[in-house]
Order: sequence, then structure tokens, then C-alpha cells
Amino acid sequence: MQSLELSTRWPVDHAAAGVVVPDRSGTEPSPIDRSRFVVGDGGHPFRLASLTKPLVAWATLVAVEEGSVALDDPVGQPGCTLEHLLSHAGGYPPEGDQPTEEPGRSRIYSNTGFELIGRHLVDATDMPLDEYLRLGVLEPLGMHHTRLEGSPAHGATSTVHDLLSFLAELLDPTLITPATAADALRPHHPGLSGIVPGVGRFTPCPWALGFELAGDKHPHWTGRERSPRAFGHFGGAGTMMWVDPDARCGLVALTDRPFDQWAAEALRRWAELSDAVLTEVAADRGAAASHGPTGSPVG
Repeated sequence: MQSLELSTRWPVDHAAAGVVVPDRSGTEPSPIDRSRFVVGDGGHPFRLASLTKPLVAWATLVAVEEGSVALDDPVGQPGCTLEHLLSHAGGYPPEGDQPTEEPGRSRIYSNTGFELIGRHLVDATDMPLDEYLRLGVLEPLGMHHTRLEGSPAHGATSTVHDLLSFLAELLDPTLITPATAADALRPHHPGLSGIVPGVGRFTPCPWALGFELAGDKHPHWTGRERSPRAFGHFGGAGTMMWVDPDARCGLVALTDRPFDQWAAEALRRWAELSDAVLTEVAADRGAAASHGPTGSPVG
């Protein structure tokens, strides 16, 4: 996929990027009939930083379906629930155990919130969090090179190949029901304003459960070509991934240069790559639609 070559020009020592899209044949794919494209070493392990949060959020949804936890479980300060924490509406600061606001008042991106989620999962499942994540998400998806070693907010390492499997799961869920996924990936507390760290303040600042929603945010690290329903995350290790359910594709790009060392350029480069990927996917689909099953033009 030619657009992925943009990642080879980034000012980083190591980068790898990949896209997962439905089959290019023009036929409707099954959930596992996908094409994957990778530039760089797709098997190289990178520190994910905050890309850990979506993995833990998905494990939490698995626990919801198993009945181990519920989204309305009280967790943390009075009035705060698991759902508040997953959508960064729990009133906790980025770091520190003391809340700064009541739940549901504003969007405060919080590592503390995911630490509380992790503790709640451990208590509810009677399993170490890394083991629950491995058994509930990583092994079923074949993500054999992904590890959680430390914080549920930022302690995982993974590869582009593994994360493409995760993006495919987000496009067509197999570990949770479509209804649970649809509820998780809609805006939660949609009217809240807040700051996306390193990007800026947005009013509103929509989030799903464990994922930032693109919504109408502009300018934004996901670019301009994505739909408002696109969702994803980026991390302080210089990592990013998103899924656009309308475009039916997902992108992941991992680097080894901390975000704060090239923040403004990273945001620009990520947006440029995102727009190029979506433009190429749309062009390929348009070309496929104009040809019949034998490869000859329709008409």
C-alpha cells in the first residue's frame, strides 16, 4: 500500500505501520477475509504507552459479557462508575489518586482512571490483569507478541502485526457481541468538553469506552478524510492507531521516538498518513467497483 511509505520519512530511528482493509476483490468479505499491508518490520516490538488503554478497555468489555463486572459498577470516588472511568469522565486527574471534580462534569484524560479499572478487574476476576488480558483478548486474537508488563494505562508492548489483528477485531468483533461493541464505541457523556493531551481543547470532546472519538474535532491527528465515527488512540511513545467503521479500515503506526520530542510534527505526520491511507482505500474501492468479477470494467 503506497500511502504507508510516508511513515518511512518520519524523523524516528525505527517505525512500522500497517493497514487492515476488507478484501479488494469488490465482493463483500467475511469477518476474516481481510487484506493487511505493512511497511517496516511488522514483527518488531514497540512500547505502546497509552495504546495500552484500548487493549485493557476491550478486556473490560469481555469481562462485562462474562458477568464479572458491569459498566455501572461503582469504582473510585462516590458516584463514579466503571463506565465513567473508561470514558475519562470519572473526575480524576491525569496522575494522582485524589479526584479533582465530580464524575460526569468534564472530560479529564486520566491514567489514574485506568489504574482503577485495572484494580477493579483484578478484584472481580481474581486473576492478575496481564493474565486476564492474555486469556481474554490476546490469545484468542493470535496476538502472541503483545505483553502487559506494568500499568494498565501505559505498560504494554506489541507489534504492528499483532495490532492489525486487534484492529480487525474492532471492525468485526468476535470476542464481544456486536451490541456490546456498538454501545462501547458510541459517544459516552457526549456533551463534555475537555483536552486531548498534546492536541488541544475541544467542545465537545467525545470519547467512547477506551477510545477517543474523532467526531467534529479539527485539526486532529486522524486527519480530515476520516468519518466522525472514527475512533482510536495515540501514545506518548510515539504510537497511534485508529479504525474508521464507515471507511471499513484501520491504521496503526508505531515508532520509538517519544511523542513529546516531536509532538507538533508527529500530529502533522499522523494526519497526513491517515488522509493518504483513506484516500488510497477509497480509490481502490472505486476501481474495484468499476470492474466485474473477471476484472473487466462493468457496463
